[in-house]
Amino acid sequence: MVGVSDRQSTPGEPPGSGPVVGRPALSLALASMMEEVHAHAGAVYLLSADRRVLEMAVMAGLPRSFAAPWERVPMSARIPVADAVRDRRLVWVGGEEEMARRYPRVAVVLPYPFALAALPVATGSAVYGGVFLTWPGTRPAELSGREREQLAAACDRLALRLERGARTRPPARHEPEPAAAPAAGAVAGSLGALEAVRMAGRLPYGLCSLDVHGRVGFVNPAAAELLGVPAGRLLGTPLWAAVPWLNDPVYEDRYRAALLSQHTTSFVALRPPGEWLSFRLYPDRNGLSVRISRSQGVSGAGRSGAGGPAPAGTPSRLVTIAQVLSLAGALTEAAGVQDVVQLVADEIAPTLGSQALVVLGSRAGRMHVLGHRGYPDPYVVERFDGMPLTERTPGTQVLRTGVPAFLESAEQLEHLYPARQATPDGFAAWAYLPLIASGRPVGTWVLAYARPHPFPAEERAVLTSLAGLVAQALDRALLYDAKHRLAHGLQEALLPHSLPPLPGIEAAARYLPATRGMDIGGDFYDLVPVEGMAAAVIGDVQGHNVTAAGLMGQIRTAVRAYTAVGQAPEEVMRRTNRLLIDLGSDLFASCLYLRIDPGRRRAVLSRAGHPPPLLRRPDGRVRVLDLAGGPLLGIEPSAVYPSSEADLSPGSLLVLYTDGLVEAPGVDLEDALADLGRRLAEAGDLPLDALADTLVRHVADAEERIDDIALLLLRTREM
Repeated sequence: MVGVSDRQSTPGEPPGSGPVVGRPALSLALASMMEEVHAHAGAVYLLSADRRVLEMAVMAGLPRSFAAPWERVPMSARIPVADAVRDRRLVWVGGEEEMARRYPRVAVVLPYPFALAALPVATGSAVYGGVFLTWPGTRPAELSGREREQLAAACDRLALRLERGARTRPPARHEPEPAAAPAAGAVAGSLGALEAVRMAGRLPYGLCSLDVHGRVGFVNPAAAELLGVPAGRLLGTPLWAAVPWLNDPVYEDRYRAALLSQHTTSFVALRPPGEWLSFRLYPDRNGLSVRISRSQGVSGAGRSGAGGPAPAGTPSRLVTIAQVLSLAGALTEAAGVQDVVQLVADEIAPTLGSQALVVLGSRAGRMHVLGHRGYPDPYVVERFDGMPLTERTPGTQVLRTGVPAFLESAEQLEHLYPARQATPDGFAAWAYLPLIASGRPVGTWVLAYARPHPFPAEERAVLTSLAGLVAQALDRALLYDAKHRLAHGLQEALLPHSLPPLPGIEAAARYLPATRGMDIGGDFYDLVPVEGMAAAVIGDVQGHNVTAAGLMGQIRTAVRAYTAVGQAPEEVMRRTNRLLIDLGSDLFASCLYLRIDPGRRRAVLSRAGHPPPLLRRPDGRVRVLDLAGGPLLGIEPSAVYPSSEADLSPGSLLVLYTDGLVEAPGVDLEDALADLGRRLAEAGDLPLDALADTLVRHVADAEERIDDIALLLLRTREM
């Protein structure tokens, strides 16, 4: 099925110039795979030379334009074929709802009922690409074991052919589409083809047939009359290209829905100046049969956004819309500026064939490099950071004017900007795209190409549209980063920069903000020297925002003040509670306050709704200190907070923490405390900084923290 030549390269031939895997190899392998499992459509991707991008080599069963947003797929993209290749596993999506849940960026472009399987094409030692296959939504929701085996075996066979072919030269990147499956039976059966044509010609309604690319293969006289186009101009031409008023994404969407889902679909369309026609589409694996008739009782409101006719021969706008929708979905995942740069580099630039990119911004009349990718020597980009906007370069000019610049060759760049001759970046063509959000410039997006690159009008329009999406994402990211800097600055100002050295006590602390919100919260800790003793406090103000952080700062300051005037622990807690109520805040706080006297080897503790501390004895035993306490601060004006004492012989270790360290959805608190005690018993002899890192590691490494975490470790030693 797959032709492979074993001819070796002749002397003097460059590597990889030998014969290729037979040109129809991928097409034949795909057609065979589809036939084995009765798939409706499919495609084969090959991994690019730099192994960063999957490039579609051949597609069958559907027009290639359906997959336009995924002609080139970055390996990091969250779509089925990339997941399959990256993880080297079969990915199965059983229907429309599952696609929307797992791959929303695919579902928003192709919101139709269909099932999809994606598999890697790989041997034990190398990955060559991937395959996806689709079925109508009417098939069973799961792949059978036999189908999985057949698909895996077919991909293994293809990988072996590619491995053998790679010893000479990779296969061609694009191949002819496999021929459509033959019709199930002869046309018109016993009546004969001629009589079938005569019969269709006598029908009072229009009838035409389209192949999977939308090209008209048959049209009866009634259809030609209803469409207002001679049959000769319709045959062999996509219907929406021959009939200008059908060149509309809404109508083509129905055609795509019919082909992908294999369900009958319909729509009504306005034939200028005022006649409504009804179109009913009947799909099968070879294309569509279309019934056309006059529609009764349809008002002008029945079809929104009809607009004027599109020029014949113009490219389908739906393809561009699909690309924009897909990339818009990707950009919503970006938070900070570097996230935007990374996402554009991973998912947009490779799709556009660009080899490098720069994102520029401006501040105080100067240009700033916000991020870049693809430049072997970062200096060639970073030397422009801080350049006055008055300098005449394409980057500064686009930032100032908001007008894009498309430079198709180095000669054009040098002609327009002679100063750039002295600062080559190694590339041969550039697109400078202004990033404008809410009517104001927020930056410039630069795409660089390794070879001279023409920018036809269609590509310029797509790039400009994408720049608008990138601008919105960048504007949000700049604001996010500014808030992030503010939040971190506020948090650093409110928490102690370091812990004071105290006689007879070692101390270490850690603070981790929640990953939701602004990375700022109300958890706090402090350590205060008090005339040969030490006072320590840890607490948690409700919330993860600036309000919580501000209130936390007030509580910490109050505790310090009450400590400085010599108040006992229970009195410190009582007065702090009263202060919080007097402030009129609707937030509550938990708190644990203690005073350690290393000379007398004891601690006095008072607790307000806070998790109990853990005490590790010098012999390694760990127990939870079950302390008496009162309610959360800020609830009851007359609340009392009794104190408790604990013995602290030298080498004893107190662990004070907030609930984010031990609470997690679905985890029992007692089990979490027991686990913390086990880890403390095992690692308690480590230096305190190493021990603090050990105790928070399981939450520090988590992708998401729903709560802040504060940890304060206090170890007594000989005076």
